[in-house]
Amino acid sequence: MVSNPAVIGDRARQLLRVLVERYISEGQPVSSRALARDTGFELSPATIRNVMADLEDMGLITSPHTSAGRIPTAQGYRFFVDSLLTMQPPASGEVRRLQSELDPDKDIGDLMETASNVLSEVSKLASLVLLPRRLQPVLRQVEFLPLSENRVLVILVTNEREVQNRIIHTARQYSPSELQQAANYLNSLCAGQDLHTVRETLLKELQETRERMNDMMRLAIEMADKAFAVPESEPDYVVKGQAHLLSRAETDSVEKLRQLFEVFNQKRDILHLLDQCLHAKGVQIFIGAESGYDALEDYSLITAPYEAGGQVAGVLGVVGPTRMGYERVIPLVDITARLLGAALTQR
Repeated sequence: MVSNPAVIGDRARQLLRVLVERYISEGQPVSSRALARDTGFELSPATIRNVMADLEDMGLITSPHTSAGRIPTAQGYRFFVDSLLTMQPPASGEVRRLQSELDPDKDIGDLMETASNVLSEVSKLASLVLLPRRLQPVLRQVEFLPLSENRVLVILVTNEREVQNRIIHTARQYSPSELQQAANYLNSLCAGQDLHTVRETLLKELQETRERMNDMMRLAIEMADKAFAVPESEPDYVVKGQAHLLSRAETDSVEKLRQLFEVFNQKRDILHLLDQCLHAKGVQIFIGAESGYDALEDYSLITAPYEAGGQVAGVLGVVGPTRMGYERVIPLVDITARLLGAALTQR
């Protein structure tokens, strides 16, 4: 891994830049002869091969078994994005389309759908838009009332004044005092958090401290696991444009693509990544294994938070092959987030 970009000389930087750009454009391993022609350097093929060998030793490029040419590694893409990339502002027509479709008069749900759809269409990649936090129910108070046949009535007060009633089935019949203790515990620990975060936090706590928990804590977590589950009809994020990934998939990457679609469907891993981006500043870029998930090993995720009224409300982004046009996609994601935030603020 290259820890200090200064260790790479100007000549090697230029060769790496041309190699990455050519591979992104054509999808074929790049030969030394092609590099000599594209860079215009007065260098012998042997000299270029030596530079390429140095870049390979640094882990920035690699040579597929079937070709004498080189392709960038995930580390090579990272160095390219961090040190060599020249951003390409979105075309004026693309900006006008984004401005036109991200209409503040739309219903918020429709606005999220539109944002995901238009970003996918303009970028030609799959897009993700995490719903604004205020659309995800925030717990204010919970009460549990015992019913017959191991059933419990859950009264959830969410957001400012919204009341939801749910009936859940429990492992055994609980007394009113047990349920009151569980409700008190959850109200003191979780009030003010969205229901997804509450449930994930408590399930993690159950896994990590199971042996040290008392009966009341176990009861509270059992209640939360069932009572705070977000129905499938209430999505956490909007994903569009999976077909763009399918059309670009190589024959040997179809299985990776299937795994990625599974991640989209299961939600948890993607939500975890988007939540990380929600608390970060500006555009975030995960290249290949940097995401920490095997299904994204051959893909990159580019995200940016969007604001409403000066506060971060959510995050949006695109998923595509590591061989994508970063110089164009990064500014597209950034401006879409800004325009979506502006539309939400105007509401």
